[in-house]
Amino acid sequence: MPELASLETGSANSAGGEASLTAAIGVLHRLRDAVRGQVIGRDEMIELAIIALTADGHVLLEDFPGSGKTTLAKAIGEAIGDGQHEKDNDPGREAAHFIAPFRRIQFTPDLLPSDVTGAPIFDSASNAFHFRHGPVFAHVLLADEINRTSPKVQSAMLEAMGEKQVTVDNATYPLDALFFVIATQNPLDLVGTYPLPVPQLDRFLFKITMAHIDRQAELEVLDTWRDRRDNSGGAPVVSRNEILAARATIDREVAIADAIKSTLVDISRNLRADERVLQGNSTRSLVLMLPALQAAAALRGRDFVSAEDIELLLPRVLGHRLELTPGVADLGRILHDNMREPLERLAKSTLA
Repeated sequence: MPELASLETGSANSAGGEASLTAAIGVLHRLRDAVRGQVIGRDEMIELAIIALTADGHVLLEDFPGSGKTTLAKAIGEAIGDGQHEKDNDPGREAAHFIAPFRRIQFTPDLLPSDVTGAPIFDSASNAFHFRHGPVFAHVLLADEINRTSPKVQSAMLEAMGEKQVTVDNATYPLDALFFVIATQNPLDLVGTYPLPVPQLDRFLFKITMAHIDRQAELEVLDTWRDRRDNSGGAPVVSRNEILAARATIDREVAIADAIKSTLVDISRNLRADERVLQGNSTRSLVLMLPALQAAAALRGRDFVSAEDIELLLPRVLGHRLELTPGVADLGRILHDNMREPLERLAKSTLA
């Protein structure tokens, strides 16, 4: 009965995939709940950060001082345990003991590239140079006020964010597979800043503009500050390997229909043809968006990408990649106008 055996095998594979996806979703939910316990009133931002982490991307926060960016990054880093490099063929195994769950770099005008990546240090005992690993060797890295440092230092982050490695004195050192950057810039203080170049901006999956939390959330922050302070740095709720496994499972098990891809392409073509847009988004931005859409769907308990995921993520992915014509400032209106018809067609095709 080869046909029956084939059906049974397919059913078993389907059940196994569903179980794996359920486990992966559970990992994301545990991480989300742990971070929510430390960061009040920022549920959407927490969700976007976890989506970016799962999609192997990075996040740029445009914010004001005291808005909780450090707390967010630290909460994510401390919620992720080591549990790492269990396999001998893991490319980051040799650097495992140099990798911290969370590190912060305060970018300043006098910062040097070696302050970020690390540098060779002479050891008189062995009469040789040994590489001193910089703060970039971390699971979660907070790059605070990244636009306040020189372009030379900014470029030191390009290789790390794009290829998960650093090159110093012609030697290449791998970063961890989970390397995740949350960078910040302050839009209210432009004195002494260096605007991020286009290649640097393109390394960020999302750009998130923060706003003040609502009144009730702010009161909750004041009421719970002592408990959250005492409970910070608790036991990790997920391991590094669980996150990497969840990333692989979501990539494999969450479906992206052809209609979703067509919608993304149609929106992009509309934006490029819009006279209010000087430079449209690249095809690469659409490729980077696919795993983010899958992560967003999984976080909502679905095994397929929907229009809801596009509406949530597309403004975050394209907002910092579009260059508007001089005098035009209403990016939200431009995105809404160019998304409307493709999303309507997607809805009709779904109903059909």
